[in-house]
Amino acid sequence: MSSVSLTQAEADALLKIAKTKVDGQAWQYPGLSGALSIPLLSTDKRESFLLDISRARIVLQRGKYQMRARNTHILARLDFGGPPHRNPDGMEFPCPHLHVYREGYGDKFAVPIPTNIFINPSDLWQTLQDFMRFCNITDPPNIKRGLWA
Repeated sequence: MSSVSLTQAEADALLKIAKTKVDGQAWQYPGLSGALSIPLLSTDKRESFLLDISRARIVLQRGKYQMRARNTHILARLDFGGPPHRNPDGMEFPCPHLHVYREGYGDKFAVPIPTNIFINPSDLWQTLQDFMRFCNITDPPNIKRGLWA
């Protein structure tokens, strides 16, 4: 994370702002140990974002979906298929869990996934669609599903 922190209000606004794909490029959903960083823009083109998709090497169902602002600030990250996460306050949550930016802590705190948003966490493709909606990607990038989602 950058040494220059965002305020909570800035982070919340960046997560809520409508985001769109930069162009019509086709992206292939990553296979084992694969990763993507897909550039996005706010609809007014004033802010840039990155949608990161990462997959583990051995465990098929392990990976993360992440939304970054200004290249370094993690606004939201969904971890799936991995170990539990212990927050700085000692609370622990199993995977899948959701990290949302918290001022002073960045992405160090996790919460259980909201089941009203993430409707089927065992379906990685559906979960990616849900994550993009959670991050307010109104015109999503062209991601090809492939064998691993």
